[in-house]
Amino acid sequence: MNDNAHELIDAGDERRLERYGDRVVDRPALSAPWPPRAASSDWAAAHLRFERGTGWEGDLAPWSIAVDGLTLELRPTDSGQLGFFPEQVAFWPWLRERLAGRVDPAVLNCFAHTGATTLALARAGARVTHVDGSRSAVAWARRNADVSGLADRPVRWIVDDALAFARREARRGRRYDGFVIDPPSFGHGPDGTRWELAEALPDLLDACAALATDDAFVLLTAHTTGLDADDLGDALVDAFDPGPEAEVRTEAIALTAATGALLPLGVGARMIRG
Repeated sequence: MNDNAHELIDAGDERRLERYGDRVVDRPALSAPWPPRAASSDWAAAHLRFERGTGWEGDLAPWSIAVDGLTLELRPTDSGQLGFFPEQVAFWPWLRERLAGRVDPAVLNCFAHTGATTLALARAGARVTHVDGSRSAVAWARRNADVSGLADRPVRWIVDDALAFARREARRGRRYDGFVIDPPSFGHGPDGTRWELAEALPDLLDACAALATDDAFVLLTAHTTGLDADDLGDALVDAFDPGPEAEVRTEAIALTAATGALLPLGVGARMIRG
């Protein structure tokens, strides 16, 4: 990641202190229950601070950061997010490797948020179908494409429930070479369809498997408390029925702070179907 894009300065007292470009942000992080290591003056110097119940304090104007050749717009949201998830950037080299050598590869990105990974895939030569249930998130992703100079890349921008869309794609006979799936623990689609990861993830993976080419790759990440990385790997194997040459890798997702604190941010599983 570009040096000016993001830095986790410290984490502790169930909070995270980060620099995004030229702004320092202090916001909740329930996975950081230990005492902070940085000086209290470092925490007090934050330009933006989010508290559950009261919202944001500080300069709420949007700003941009440069990440791996992309320009991404950041702005405070009511949920305490900024529109960029820095832990995802570590997966981009692996995704580029999976795309290398493929002819006109098609990738389905489910729960694609504000589009950073979509744009990384498009920049690497993929035809991307970007699916998210939030109309505002998809509009934000399209703005990121515009300011990154990638508005002309072959991206389909879809506001829809991921499971419903994948099932329709199967009926249309579509095929995909890759899948990026980053589901929330809970959520709702644009038509109010309820999503709960524990109940719906197997169905979504089955629907994606019906679209997969024989050598498809999958990146599945999740941020549900108590979920084990091996559970994700097992779910991929159950759904995609990989061949004997398949590769499956599971891992914890975390960021390391400048102070040495390790901030857990979820779990992930990667698979090359083989």
